[in-house]
Amino acid sequence: MDPVAQLVYNDTQVIAATAATDLSGLYNSLLDKYMQPGFWHGFFVSLAVIIVSEIGDKTFFIAAIMAMKHPRMLIFSAAIGALIVMTILSVVLGFITTIIPQVYTFYAATFLFVIFGLRMLYEGYHMNDDEGQEELEEVQMELKKKEEELDNQKTVSDLETGASETAAVSSTPSPIGSIFKSIFSPIFITAFTMTFLAEWGDRSQITTIILSSREDPWGVCIGGCFGHSLCTAGAVIGGRMIAQRISVRTVTLIGGVVFLLFAVSSLYRGPS
Repeated sequence: MDPVAQLVYNDTQVIAATAATDLSGLYNSLLDKYMQPGFWHGFFVSLAVIIVSEIGDKTFFIAAIMAMKHPRMLIFSAAIGALIVMTILSVVLGFITTIIPQVYTFYAATFLFVIFGLRMLYEGYHMNDDEGQEELEEVQMELKKKEEELDNQKTVSDLETGASETAAVSSTPSPIGSIFKSIFSPIFITAFTMTFLAEWGDRSQITTIILSSREDPWGVCIGGCFGHSLCTAGAVIGGRMIAQRISVRTVTLIGGVVFLLFAVSSLYRGPS
């Protein structure tokens, strides 16, 4: 082989080997950081908590009912946006509590797991079989009042600005304008606000705060967002059918058992 060609070939081999080593090191670094048992434990615990807490919950029915009357993608975007914001806030709050000695957060978390588990078992035992239907009707009444308020506001606004007369001659909005119009539409804002307020102080939010103080915060955050996405997608696609086919009482009892299992697991692992 020509000496120059041999030199180029050797340099290419060295560069390729160095690049492979760097990529391998980067891959192992990411693997150690995100795929360790702590991450996955936090992910699956958070996912399980969200699923057993949110199915048949008020936020579930808000998305289900609004998706029956409005574009599903719009309602899903609003609801999951509110839930993701709430999850991130909860994880941040939980992470801040890590400045407290771990032994205190350990006993507080275990105590709350036991309380939530026993309370869900008590509620499930005394719950009627049609409890989900009652929750559905309650949310329907709230949404009906909200829609009436929006209709009244729109009518007054149209009369004051003459929007009803100029709408027919308005130009066709651009795609970007349509997206912004959808995001800032009364329907989107209503779905986002009602979901956010319904989730605030809810059992799933408190549990997310607790978990992020004990588990890997990335795992808790991603698992929580994934769980919310599954529940919200189910609500938007077929919330009424799911509510009629799945007993809220059964889900509540299962949720109580899950929380008690988390308490036992927490005691087994200890404060460390």
